[in-house]
Amino acid sequence: MFFGLASLLALVLAGAPSAGAHQARAGTITLGFYAPLSGAYASAGQDMLNAMKLAVAAANKSGGVMGEKVAIDAQDSPCNPQVAVQAAQKLVSDGVVAVIGPYCSGDALPASVIFHRTGLPMITSAATNPKLTDQGFNDIYRTIGRDDEQGLFAANFMNKMHYKTVALVHDNTVYAKGVATQTQAALKAHFPGIKVVYFDAITPGSRDFSSILTNIRSLKPSVTYFTGYYSDGGLLLKQFEQLGVPGQFMAADANNDPTFIKLAGKYADKALITTAPIPQLVSSSAGFVKQYTATYHQGPGAYSAYTYDATNLALHAISVAKSTSASAINKVLLQTKNFMGITGPITFNSKGDRVQLQYIVVTVRNGQFVAAKM
Repeated sequence: MFFGLASLLALVLAGAPSAGAHQARAGTITLGFYAPLSGAYASAGQDMLNAMKLAVAAANKSGGVMGEKVAIDAQDSPCNPQVAVQAAQKLVSDGVVAVIGPYCSGDALPASVIFHRTGLPMITSAATNPKLTDQGFNDIYRTIGRDDEQGLFAANFMNKMHYKTVALVHDNTVYAKGVATQTQAALKAHFPGIKVVYFDAITPGSRDFSSILTNIRSLKPSVTYFTGYYSDGGLLLKQFEQLGVPGQFMAADANNDPTFIKLAGKYADKALITTAPIPQLVSSSAGFVKQYTATYHQGPGAYSAYTYDATNLALHAISVAKSTSASAINKVLLQTKNFMGITGPITFNSKGDRVQLQYIVVTVRNGQFVAAKM
């Protein structure tokens, strides 16, 4: 259940720990992590945590940071703002020195208030809502892009493909509605000849989307763009094809998960997905993909490499600062220019957003995500 804004803000302000929390384990530098470890999006959260574990293991094998071992304090944050606040409070109370995560923008926004009260650096590898870094905080960073960037990319792609009418389908979550709204705005601003004929939400987890798809079928859009999450997206695509809805099925980057392929079944290769480059398609991530696959006996998820980079950025900042104080770590992170991550060079702007991250379109071939050939 999602709390109303007023209720959630009261919880944040009343329950936030003070800035005096200290690390409990002497001789250990502890990084916090929060993402879904249970619920519908657990596979994405576990992928992210697996990547963080690889980065920390590599650091410890090389002697740790400032001569100390690095540990992870992982908290479950299953795309529920109330639980995200509790996870953030726990991480601050535990004395972590920086935080990696979360997966959902709806979790990131309230949790960021908790972290900001203590100045604790948060580096997200998946939360893409623009409001997160538009708050004016000086302790939030992203190794991934923003919804407005993806929305503009999607609009440009639709124009390139000569689509004339668009159905935009979200799920009312912060992330999904944000991408849909940003795409609609980009179409209106840059491609007024492309008409949005449908804009509405599914009920997440409903499993039967026949009513909404029947409505879309009657409108005959050139393309249907779904901006919700993979646990619904795979089933939506399957039913889209079974009901004979005309036009192309597109989905946003919360659908670049292997579970999407499993749920869509034989229809998976009908989808086009807008996304930041996934690790399997980035040459600089080849070593990471090999190590991840050997360690976990499956390929990395879409946000694994971005989480690996986020973790290494935190460790790099601590090492350069020669301190675990929040202010010292933030100072280094804010000045990050061309940090060579496995997803490419990372530079933060004054808001903490990553600059020059390029989006791509992927599809599915032989059960794997591959670059779409247009």
